[in-house]
Amino acid sequence: MLRWIPLLPLLGSAACIACSVAGLRSAARTIAPLAVLAAAAVAVSSVLSMLSAGAPLIDDVYTWIQVAPLSLDAAFRLDHLSSVLVLIITGVGFLIHVYSVGYMHDDEDEARYFAYLNLFTASMLILVLGDSLPVLFIGWEGVGLCSYLLIGFWYRDLANADAGQKAFIANRVGDAAFLIGTFLLFWNLVDLGAPSLRFTDINATAGALHHVAPGVVTAVCLLLLIGATGKSAQIPLYVWLPDAMAGPTPVSALIHAATMVTAGVYMMCRLSPLYVHSETAMAVVATIGAATALFAATIAVVQRDLKKILAYSTVSQLGYMVLAVGVGAFSAAIFHLMTHAFFKALLFLGAGSVMHAMHGELDVYKMGGLRRHMPITAATFLVGALAIAGVPIFAGFFSKDLILESAFAGGHYVVWLVGLCAAALTAFYVFRAYFLTFERESRVEPEREAHLHESPASMTGPLVVLAILSLVGGWVGLPHGVLWGNQLAHYLEPSLAVAHGADHHLSGIAILMLTLLAIAIALGSIAFAYHMYIRSYGSADRIQERFAGLYQLLWNKYWVDEIYEALILNPYMALSGFFWKVVDARGVDGIANGLGTLTAAIGDQLRRLQTGNVQSYALVMLAGAACLMLVLFH
Repeated sequence: MLRWIPLLPLLGSAACIACSVAGLRSAARTIAPLAVLAAAAVAVSSVLSMLSAGAPLIDDVYTWIQVAPLSLDAAFRLDHLSSVLVLIITGVGFLIHVYSVGYMHDDEDEARYFAYLNLFTASMLILVLGDSLPVLFIGWEGVGLCSYLLIGFWYRDLANADAGQKAFIANRVGDAAFLIGTFLLFWNLVDLGAPSLRFTDINATAGALHHVAPGVVTAVCLLLLIGATGKSAQIPLYVWLPDAMAGPTPVSALIHAATMVTAGVYMMCRLSPLYVHSETAMAVVATIGAATALFAATIAVVQRDLKKILAYSTVSQLGYMVLAVGVGAFSAAIFHLMTHAFFKALLFLGAGSVMHAMHGELDVYKMGGLRRHMPITAATFLVGALAIAGVPIFAGFFSKDLILESAFAGGHYVVWLVGLCAAALTAFYVFRAYFLTFERESRVEPEREAHLHESPASMTGPLVVLAILSLVGGWVGLPHGVLWGNQLAHYLEPSLAVAHGADHHLSGIAILMLTLLAIAIALGSIAFAYHMYIRSYGSADRIQERFAGLYQLLWNKYWVDEIYEALILNPYMALSGFFWKVVDARGVDGIANGLGTLTAAIGDQLRRLQTGNVQSYALVMLAGAACLMLVLFH
């Protein structure tokens, strides 16, 4: 049955394409959500079967590659790790599909949109269910393709098309490193006598490979990390994700919450037995995660575009997950991946509801007072904000606190401190967005304010469900000794490795102090945002004027795009121009065209010998005969 989990949305995508060709928009908006719902039902049934059997489920679909020394099946695997991801993808994905029914109702390309959305879901399911690196890579490339199609969905606007290309190209850089790492891993496993790319085989031989070639393990882990920085938007390949806002808002929720950006984190957790054998790789992973978490959070603090705030928030939260992987807290990374899927999907869909009411407006400085007109959207957005800020009892509090606690317990004090600073900024910027959008006095243009209204039930329904999940979703991972404890970590144990030093436990008083510190920072940041944007709004302007240089640095996103353009894109374009104009046009084309011109010239001259005059032909024959006689009798 496992094959039907990705196959159902894949069939749904094909049906939606047929609907698009036939102009049956209403059929597509029914088929697409039902396909994902059916996949979710099969997923739940399969998970229950797995738990009943007490062992992973394997579905060998067919023999895919049979070329010595590699023999590989196209197979799917459902275990404790992949089951969590499958339920998130199908569950949250279904809610996003339902939301899209209302959001895309008036779009003439609605059927094409749902075809892409179903294909995206199918690709992500292939990725997480793949039993080997090559099968995972099929889904890996599939989500990359779908991100290009969905981000540039409104391709008639050149900016949207450019954003899709940016995502595609940035991910190709990471994918190239991913492939090199896969090849390097395979040929070293061949030398070890274990020519396989199945995850169980790779993880089983990780210790032996480290014993024989520790440098290779580090190189493979770092190359795969580069692939992860592309898919999971980490430094230095994060630049595509903020521009992904060009697509429809439900796409942003699907990419940022339930699918593509979690792929890199999932891949590293899937190969955790390999990563734990390289302290260097783990240190690099933790450093990149911590740096990204803080770096993106500082940019989000000054953004005015509501979706851009949430986009940089996603980059920052993904940094937390990567940080958790780097300190060996693999279950904490998956825990935060799960809670983030709930509250970030909620926040993005809430932003889409605001856009729907504001006729596309996204500048939070042109909003305000929307809670009066959109009470459901405001209340659910507030729940998402409380969750991501790390306020107690909400989902994000438990997962984020566990990551910081794991970093501190493992002795990664600098990483812990950076994560704590990022947490403070997170609470500040998300409540800055909430206060400016929903609470402060209205700054909405009169013609827009006259038409403000709550979104339809097809949009607010998913918001309510996600708000509930954002509230209770973290209760599966309570701190040790509190009620049932961290059941999620216990559930994931069979699928994840234990890193050296990651099993260190803090005393109860230390955990309490760290928790109280995290709570104080979250509440303090919320209070600071309230003071700046509600009680004393002018203070924000005064701070901006006083620190104008810093503000410009953050507003311009550290000029990273401009630096990339100057150091990479412009030289590349110049080199491409040289090869085009000089090497190709003048060199290759010049030689080819020159030979043609020479041949034509010679033919033109030879043509002149054919005059048609018999006397001339006789004279030439006589001259030739005379020359021949001279040669013979010389």
